[in-house]
Amino acid sequence: MRDIIMTDDAPKAIGPYSQAVRAAGLVFTSGQVPLDPATGKLVEGGIREQARQAMENVRAVLEAAGSDLAKTVKATIFLADIKDFATVNEIYAGFFTSDPPARSAFQVAALPLGALVEIEMVALA
Repeated sequence: MRDIIMTDDAPKAIGPYSQAVRAAGLVFTSGQVPLDPATGKLVEGGIREQARQAMENVRAVLEAAGSDLAKTVKATIFLADIKDFATVNEIYAGFFTSDPPARSAFQVAALPLGALVEIEMVALA
């Protein structure tokens, strides 16, 4: 069995996908770009503001699924520019003050809507 997760506290999907799916005791989030859920627009500012908003969005999706960041087992960070790695790491660390999940981070050719960062997670339900 699988449950589709949707919340107004995170941006609406911009394509044919769900914000998250809960299955087999896990929550799989779709990648969250730094859209303001209220406006549907990219947040103003640079990589700091975008990383923070992407983390807030993925947190909202996890919470809508009955999970939270503390239950995250794997995170993946997609960067438009790997030079932003240290800054994103700093923002990310503020959300995981102890026992952070496993993680991958890498540069991609481009992200939806011109975003600088996209973050997805797998967490315990």
